[in-house]
Amino acid sequence: MNPSLAGTPPLGLYVHVPFCRRKCAYCDFYSVTHLERRGAYLKALSREIGLRQAPGRAVDTVFFGGGTPSLLTPRQVEAVLADLAGGFAMSPLAEITLEANPGTVDGRRLAGYRRAGVNRLSLGVQSFHDGRLAWLGRLHDRTQALAGVRAARAAGFHNLGLDLIYGLPGQGIDDWRADLDTALCLEPAHLSCYLLTYEDATPLGQARRAGRVRPLSDRAAAELFDFTHAYLESRGWPAYELSNFAARLEDRSRHNLKYWTLAPYLGLGPGAHSFEAPERWWNDACLEAYLEASRAGRLPAGGRETLAAGQQMLEAVFLGLRLSAGFDLAGFEARFGVAFATVFGTVAQALEGEGLLAAAGGRCCLTPRGRRYHDAVSARFAEVL
Repeated sequence: MNPSLAGTPPLGLYVHVPFCRRKCAYCDFYSVTHLERRGAYLKALSREIGLRQAPGRAVDTVFFGGGTPSLLTPRQVEAVLADLAGGFAMSPLAEITLEANPGTVDGRRLAGYRRAGVNRLSLGVQSFHDGRLAWLGRLHDRTQALAGVRAARAAGFHNLGLDLIYGLPGQGIDDWRADLDTALCLEPAHLSCYLLTYEDATPLGQARRAGRVRPLSDRAAAELFDFTHAYLESRGWPAYELSNFAARLEDRSRHNLKYWTLAPYLGLGPGAHSFEAPERWWNDACLEAYLEASRAGRLPAGGRETLAAGQQMLEAVFLGLRLSAGFDLAGFEARFGVAFATVFGTVAQALEGEGLLAAAGGRCCLTPRGRRYHDAVSARFAEVL
């Protein structure tokens, strides 16, 4: 190992696979439907790995996200992992996650991913209700979702996560509880439960602006959010982050925890973001631009910014408060050279008085009531700087 890297925290690697058979109406992540470009993308990805390689830098998580990473074959995923192992010091205990759509996998394909080295599967179920799946624009139905879980188990994926979406128009607690109960009966290791959002650039966001879709009221959405946390906790599934739940500490997403704790990560592929304090940079979110950069032998740079100390402190608060355990006050001071109370003491006391924040035992976190107001609480901290 390079002596200059001694004591450097291990990287997480994010690989963006920008292909979908069809774009879902709610999705704001960069993707294209030109599946014939997969070969060119993989060649460009290999070149980018070569340009960004750091042979002495430890890596302990890899996350294939998208898009639909399960549109890559197991052999293609294995080749990417081989490139990563050649460019970085990959831990033999690395968490290697692949997102998969139930409509794109079967038992043979999942077994191939497991043999290739993938040891954590995130299955994008979204719902077990056929009508809601159709409304979301998903390719699969309830039967395929259940079959996907069974196939993943048979393929050896014990670390299996299920992604669900709630807060759809007209959805009530009983309807959402049915989805949660089905998910829990399948005994996954992890649950991600995302409240539906209407991003401006998506077809769903456009339909909302045009009045073709009427979202749930803020009050109804908040009630579903509170129910999700209370119900899952009552079933032995406490939240460790605003949208993520695990019955056991060891089943939390180690890769995603890097984002919420400002740990370093490197993004590969079109539109992927990277961070290592105080720098953040990102690739061009265009497949053709990504391929052109590769042909020219250069990195697919989209942009870069250097975060000032105040920006870093705000992000540490904003992201740290997403975690149920919050963030460590002594760690904040060690990182920034100033006590949290010196910078944010006044607003923190006010938020405590309103029952939204708790600062005790050396940690700062949201209260159960404060969780539903995370963005508003974060905005209050931003007003200080």
